[in-house]
Amino acid sequence: MSDNKSTLRRIIDRNVERHLVKEFLMNNTKKAGFGGLDIRRTPAGTEVIVKAERPGMVIGRKGKIINDLQKQLDERFGIENPKLKVEEVEDPALNAQVMAEKIASAMERGWYYRRAGHSAALNIMEAGARGVIITLAGKLTGSRNRTQKFIRGHVKYCGETALEHMDVGYSVCIKKLGTIGVTVAIMRKGTKLPHEISIYSEEQLRMNAEEAGEEQETEEGSE
Repeated sequence: MSDNKSTLRRIIDRNVERHLVKEFLMNNTKKAGFGGLDIRRTPAGTEVIVKAERPGMVIGRKGKIINDLQKQLDERFGIENPKLKVEEVEDPALNAQVMAEKIASAMERGWYYRRAGHSAALNIMEAGARGVIITLAGKLTGSRNRTQKFIRGHVKYCGETALEHMDVGYSVCIKKLGTIGVTVAIMRKGTKLPHEISIYSEEQLRMNAEEAGEEQETEEGSE
């Protein structure tokens, strides 16, 4: 029983650590277009990979910024031998975290919430996403809290399909009336859902089998 408790505690501690590190890096790389975080533990240490829209702003002149962040990860969070790396976000319009930050920034600059939501949803769908849901919650127009959703395409709200195929990002917009939470959930480009099936004719099956055979022969020849 004690072993189970220690394992559970270790899992909880790792998740808490991941959340705190993500929050810290998100706040310190916001101008660079923070797009996500990946933590990998290796025998040589801990790799912390930051995805950013503008990697140069995370690295800094002669690596000054990234070295400072790496030092703080060690001092503040006690991460063993941290190695901070930066990857560029391939398509910012399909990254939920980047889009959430952009919506929050647009509203802080004075954009009306409907304009910001509709514009972001349109850009995401034009980039090739299968679906998107943008949720704005807070003091949008007055002293009362309210929630506004912008939905395009096909989205999943729960279950294994949502966990596997939906990319979720969150940000906060701070205005004079109060704060507004921005949540963006994007169904990834090229997603094939469980209920979607393909029906092939006998001719198509024969052609697919021939192509697969040719690819196998090519691989064997190269070896």
